[in-house]
Amino acid sequence: MESITRSSINIEVELDPKKHPKTIFWRASDNPSNANQTECKAFLLSLFDANSLDTLKIDLWTDKMQVSEMDRFMFQTLKALADTYFKATNNVQLANAMQGFATYFGEETQIIPKSDVESMK
Repeated sequence: MESITRSSINIEVELDPKKHPKTIFWRASDNPSNANQTECKAFLLSLFDANSLDTLKIDLWTDKMQVSEMDRFMFQTLKALADTYFKATNNVQLANAMQGFATYFGEETQIIPKSDVESMK
């Protein structure tokens, strides 16, 4: 018989009087080095509903998040999504296209210097 364990990820959001995120804290039960909550400036959560087959999402960021940090956050997220898509589907062509867009985004937001992009080609 297979042993089943449970893990939890806890996200707490402190809101200002206008209901905007002021601070965001997270903690994962499987992370022994992180017994305390850790503060973050933003998070993206996507869930695929088994019944409706719709994607439900929550995107929150605090007023401490600077535009340059949001650019970096989006760039890293786009790269990670392309990696996840490839691992889940083995579709090299579409995963590479997604990585190509992530690279374009990184170049346009100046996260990747244009000289680095040219050397990647």
